[in-house]
Order: sequence, then structure tokens, then C-alpha cells
Amino acid sequence: MAALDTYKYTPAEEKEVQQWIQKADTIKASDDKQSVLDALNADLATRTTVLGTKPSKADIAIYEAVAPLVKAWSPEERTGQQGRPNIVRLVDFVQNSPLFGLNVADADKIAIDADEILYDQVVQAATDAAPAAAAPKKEKKEKKVNENRRPKATPPPPAPLSPGLIDLRVGHILKAIKHPEADSLFVSTIAVGDAPGTEDTAEYEGQVCRTVCSGLNGLVPLEEMQGRKVVVVCNLKPVKMRGIKSCAMVLAASPKPQEGVEDDHKGPVELVNPPADAKAGEKVYFEGFNAEPEKVLNPKKKIWETFQPGFTTTGALEVAFDVDVCKDVKDLEGKSGIAKLVTASGGVCTVPTLAGAQVR
Repeated sequence: MAALDTYKYTPAEEKEVQQWIQKADTIKASDDKQSVLDALNADLATRTTVLGTKPSKADIAIYEAVAPLVKAWSPEERTGQQGRPNIVRLVDFVQNSPLFGLNVADADKIAIDADEILYDQVVQAATDAAPAAAAPKKEKKEKKVNENRRPKATPPPPAPLSPGLIDLRVGHILKAIKHPEADSLFVSTIAVGDAPGTEDTAEYEGQVCRTVCSGLNGLVPLEEMQGRKVVVVCNLKPVKMRGIKSCAMVLAASPKPQEGVEDDHKGPVELVNPPADAKAGEKVYFEGFNAEPEKVLNPKKKIWETFQPGFTTTGALEVAFDVDVCKDVKDLEGKSGIAKLVTASGGVCTVPTLAGAQVR
């Protein structure tokens, strides 16, 4: 647990950690686990860790309480329409992240397909089919050694872990509507500079666009979503949200929960604003971290979960990355301070009024 030893906790946070550890004991002892787990899944809906963003021994306690249950769950219980995907996500995070120092052996890890951790996935039963006749086994032919074959090139080393691997772009919302099946969601059609024919895009009003579901209904007026510029995360794996495939995520700021107070997720919420003259598709990055983004973030690497807790706003209402929040990431050794979120043309991204906020 060495990585956790570097974190400092306020008295209120220490109290909340103990409360979560008690919740873990309740989960283990409860005869009515369904209602307890449903409440836990709801609590984790907008949290990276059980404290919100900061890892703690409470995450380990919850992991130890629910991991045996998750291991036995069916696909529908994990990620179906009535499933608990937020619990599955936390289990996968804790068992794989070095932050918690568990060093779970691969053989002991719960097999979780990150592609299946969806908010609304319909699991269909396989239709019965007559078994095909077994084909006769073919004799194996000896492989001929090609002495002139060139050796495989050594693959390049993996890119250093940094927020630069997250593909952030300026997006232009062409239209936004209420989700027909979810009261908390908006469905937006957003141009983010994709080339024609890009997977998971469609043409709208002559522009290549993505469909994006955002949990902003009731937090941001629908009229404020129309025709505006936003900052969009473009390389998260698409997920289905109540039947609609969401292919990106809009960044927004909200107040950090007060010490000792659980986040009620009721706002206020402010969308991140790129500079007024920014173009749709323009690259956005944190100063000092202008890397080549991954085409699609590998959910197993937990890149988004690792760096998102450092996304914040400054007293000058500028969106930034607080490097010190992620000081345990080995590839960030020697770096510290605040890195502003800027566009390729040099403008800084901002929020209207929320200073010291969390951005996600």
C-alpha cells in the first residue's frame, strides 16, 4: 500500500474513509445485498474513487467486499440494463492500478472485458442451433524456414503516460435534444474535425459529426447547448447509453465536494469554453503535455481514470491540469505545478464562474 502512503487526508476525509470501510463490512454481512449494491452503484456513478477522485484504503475495502460478488455475476448483472457497471469499473480499477499496491496476480484477477462495461447494454440469449459435424483433423505440415526472411522490427517503446494521450478537441454542437429514454441525458450532434468516413460518425448539415450523450439535462439549459463551442474527449471507447451510442464526451466543470459532504451531483455545472475563434476539430492540450494522443484509449491502462482527477480550474477561471494530484505516476516524476488547457492556436480554455472546480 506504499503508493497510498504518500496521500494526505483531512480529518473529514479520514472520517469518510472510515464510513466507507463500514459500508464494506455492511455489504459483506447484508442478507439483502441487492439494495445495498444498487445504492453503491449509484454512489459510484460520477466518482473515480469512493472519495471522488483521491484513492484511499476505502477503495480497497469496497473492492474486497464486492470482488467475490462481481466474479460470480452474469453479463447482465455486470453491464445489462439493470446491471451495476460502476461497481464493475471500480473493481477493475483497483485490481489493476498501482496506486493501491495490491499486486493482484493475473490468475487471481477478475476477468472483466472493458468493452462490455456499458451503461445500457442489452444482452441477448444465443439461439439454439444444431451442432455442426466435427471436421476431420488435418495433418500438420512442417513449416519451412525461410532463411532470407527479415527479422521483425523491434516495436517502439510505449509512449510515456501523460494527459497528452487523451484526445481533446474543440467541438461545435450543431444541435442538442433531450434523450427520448433518459431524463438526465442530452443527445448532441457535434462536429470535431473528423474526416469523412471516420467510424462512428455521420453527416449532418454538410459536416462530419459524432453523436454524444451527456448527463447535463437539468444542469445546463437545453438552449445553452445549441450552436456553441465546447471541449470534447474524442478517444474514449464508445458506449451505449439507453440505446444510443455515445462516441465522445463533453468536458464540464462542477464544484469540488466540500470536506465531509458527499457529492449530490446537483450542480452547478458549467461547460468548458474554448476561445471564441477556435475552430471545430482544433487540438486542445495541457501545456507541457502536447503528445500524440492514442487513437482509442485502452480501458485496461486506465489513462482517463489516472489523469482526470487532476483536471481543475484556477482562480483566474482557466481550465488546467494539477500535476501534483497525479504525482505518483512514474512518468510524471520531476514535473509539478499547474498546466493550462490551451488550443493549438494558443488560446486558453476557461469556465464562466467556477474557480477551484473539478473538470470531467
